[in-house]
Amino acid sequence: MIRAMRRAARAAASMVAVLFALASYVTAAAQGVAWDGFAQSHVAGRTSRVDCPTGTACDFPAAELRGQLKAEGRNSPGNAGFLGRFDLVRDAAIDDTRLVTREAFGGLTFEKAAARLGRQVITWGVGDLLFINDTFPRDWVALFTGQPMQYLKLGSDAFKLNVFPGAANLELVIADFRPDNTPTSRRFIFADPLPAGLPRRVVEPGNGAGELEVSGRLSGYLDNWELAGYFSRTHFRSPAWRVAGTGVVGTFPRLDTVGASVTGPLGKGVLSLEAGYYDSPQDRAGRDPSIENSQFRGLVGYSRQLWEDATLGLQVYGERMRNYAAYRETLPAGFPAKDHVRKVATVRFTHLFAHQTITFNFFAFLGLSEKDRYLIPSLRYAFSDNLWTEAGANLFGGKREGMFGSMQDNRNIYLTVRYAF
Repeated sequence: MIRAMRRAARAAASMVAVLFALASYVTAAAQGVAWDGFAQSHVAGRTSRVDCPTGTACDFPAAELRGQLKAEGRNSPGNAGFLGRFDLVRDAAIDDTRLVTREAFGGLTFEKAAARLGRQVITWGVGDLLFINDTFPRDWVALFTGQPMQYLKLGSDAFKLNVFPGAANLELVIADFRPDNTPTSRRFIFADPLPAGLPRRVVEPGNGAGELEVSGRLSGYLDNWELAGYFSRTHFRSPAWRVAGTGVVGTFPRLDTVGASVTGPLGKGVLSLEAGYYDSPQDRAGRDPSIENSQFRGLVGYSRQLWEDATLGLQVYGERMRNYAAYRETLPAGFPAKDHVRKVATVRFTHLFAHQTITFNFFAFLGLSEKDRYLIPSLRYAFSDNLWTEAGANLFGGKREGMFGSMQDNRNIYLTVRYAF
């Protein structure tokens, strides 16, 4: 833990140094730096009547005040710039106050290339809240407590190079490992098949000293269709837990991926196709129950405008596990068994009202194989360009053995108010 904190501190210091150096350069070569930000209140209240374990934020899994300051600048020629987003958060749900570096990077632009260095949010793929070739870190706690969607993705400490010589564009990312922010018992209630009472610790790749990951994306257009190919040498971002001696240890096994996507117009809407193969090199035989088996993933999506200010999007997603027989043979007693082929459908409906000042949004995950669901309705009202509020809910249900059904004791309603300046 101490080693990881030191590594994080060194990385933060390096990013801040780069940011201030670029800020000084840009300020000297341009008119100045643009500053803006927002103040936000967000609270999520549990609607399920349950007895919470000791140490779990029971009534309010999220209750925070957040202020963000953003600084952005670019020199007069426009070939160098920087951006920084910093959040100061008071999280009353878990009695924590922290300063968060959301993004802090500097960039250079050339005639046929661009480069960025620092913490940055990277998003790939064509899925709507379904991720195949986007293996970058995410914040599932933010999603499950109704935070604004911008907080679903976490920033990667990375060097990103874009090269666009002509017909195709190449994007290369070299990043330090960063795990997902996954649900824990500090805010959520869920069944835990691991032995209770044993101490737990997490060991990151490189034994806490850091390990570089490499990802690439090659994209181009064929008529009106965008085609893209992807690869990554990364790690699973949720810990794989196993009992070791008198404790429980979580590690992040290696993950190599390769895939492709296609998106373009079809009829009066847009068709999206994406597929990928997840290679689990530390358990290709599928006999280690603590490590995810290799699998194929794919999705088909279609969205279109129904009428003015109303859109509908549909997706069907599937995962097929390799070496399923070996997985079932080695699954420990008490652990719920996953399906050989897991299928999920999603629906998104969005409607704008009152001169687009009111936005109704409904998103649904429907577990076709696991017979569970996750519904996210929301209603946002913009009082002005600077002030808006949103009310919504995270509604889990269905069979408790499913991914979403296992979270049904965490159903909540939320309210967010944000003032931008």
